[in-house]
Amino acid sequence: MELIFEKGAKGRGLSILPKNELAPVDFGCHSREKELNLPQMSENELSRHYTQLAKRSRGVNDGFYPLGSCTMKYNPKINESIAGLAGFSKIHPMQSQHTTQGCLKVLKKAEEALCEITGMDGMTFQPAAGAHGEFTGLLLIKAYHLSRGNVGRKKIIVPDSAHGTNPASAVMAGFEVVNIPSTKEGIVDLDALRDAVGEDTAGLMLTNPNTVGIFDKNILEITDIVHEAGGLNYYDGANLNAIMGQVRPGDMGFDVIHLNLHKTFATPHGGGGPGSGPVGCKAFLAEFLPGCQVAGEEELYFEKPKHSVGKVKAFYGNFLVVVKALAYILNLGCDGIAEASQNAVLNANYMAKKLMNLYDIAFEGNWMHEFVMSLEELKKKTGVSAMDIAKGLLDYGIHPPTMYFPLIVHEALMVEPTETESRETLDRAIEVFEKLYDQAQKEPEKLHNAPVSTPVGRPDEVKAARHPILRYSFE
Repeated sequence: MELIFEKGAKGRGLSILPKNELAPVDFGCHSREKELNLPQMSENELSRHYTQLAKRSRGVNDGFYPLGSCTMKYNPKINESIAGLAGFSKIHPMQSQHTTQGCLKVLKKAEEALCEITGMDGMTFQPAAGAHGEFTGLLLIKAYHLSRGNVGRKKIIVPDSAHGTNPASAVMAGFEVVNIPSTKEGIVDLDALRDAVGEDTAGLMLTNPNTVGIFDKNILEITDIVHEAGGLNYYDGANLNAIMGQVRPGDMGFDVIHLNLHKTFATPHGGGGPGSGPVGCKAFLAEFLPGCQVAGEEELYFEKPKHSVGKVKAFYGNFLVVVKALAYILNLGCDGIAEASQNAVLNANYMAKKLMNLYDIAFEGNWMHEFVMSLEELKKKTGVSAMDIAKGLLDYGIHPPTMYFPLIVHEALMVEPTETESRETLDRAIEVFEKLYDQAQKEPEKLHNAPVSTPVGRPDEVKAARHPILRYSFE
């Protein structure tokens, strides 16, 4: 497909934009030396170009999208409509606070709802996404220890099944990372954790349920071990979709948490944003929260926490994402939130049970919202890899699950069906997985070449990674 810069011809135009009636401004030495090279196209050509692009895209609206640990679920359109109301979409962050009382109330109500769901006491909406939330939460832990004179607490413990952003965020916040192994059950090794904690422990970063879809049965003991050593417990909220309305991280012993509103609370996800990664904390950490917090009763206003770590983003975060998330929460209510997590767990277990006779499920037990299959044995017997199966799914109109993650599972495919998929959709997906397994036994070569029906076939992965074409040359 041609790029838009390769289309059109000089002199062509369209009437989408109004005529410019402003006088030209001479910026002197700051002006461009060459005229801006923009494509000149008719409306017909432009419309066709973007329609072609849309047909090459893949999203939740196109079909089953079981991308593990990302909760790519359907986003109710009513949330979009509410966020589009003028009172929300046409405000400016520097307006006088008495003119934005409705928006302040949204932030306060969202904070109250999310604190109730997570068991926290305070919440900031400044972080722009999940990893940004991780970094912010770690800054709270760091500020807490420094305020107590504990300058030697420089180590963050991270299990080997953690999301890759956890150790990266810890390093960015100035900590050293201590990696601990998982047991054969896929949960935290308690003996390894006891050996790892000490006077230099700042905290533990943990996802529960974890990356392999297992809820750690020792969670209360885990958080106690860290607390007894003087550390704090950080909850990665990436997998909250499995437990919201059932159990609260705050009741498990966690002190700080980040959430992904663009995942768990059904706001659009993917394509680079906008996201939202609010950070919640227990009361003793609230004085360190970044930016400003909504305060007051009748007349609401912003107030800076006493020992704030400072701003982590301009103004108050991605506000319209918060509006969508609050609309989702209020629409579902307490019962609906709990039902959503129940259905997420039900769908994952339904698929896992149906597929376990053909595919090896990495860890036994009751899975939560996602499960991980290991295709290591399949690859040894047939030469068909996890990548081959993932590419084969594309020929059936199914987006691939997460591939080769977590790293502790070889030839991994991580599947998260989400609660918004029907039984009919799951049955069809199971049937496709069965067909691909059968094809791996009989015609493995075809899967090595998949996909064959998509606009773009299988690219050269090595060449794409090492020699990407990131700029268009007009010469």
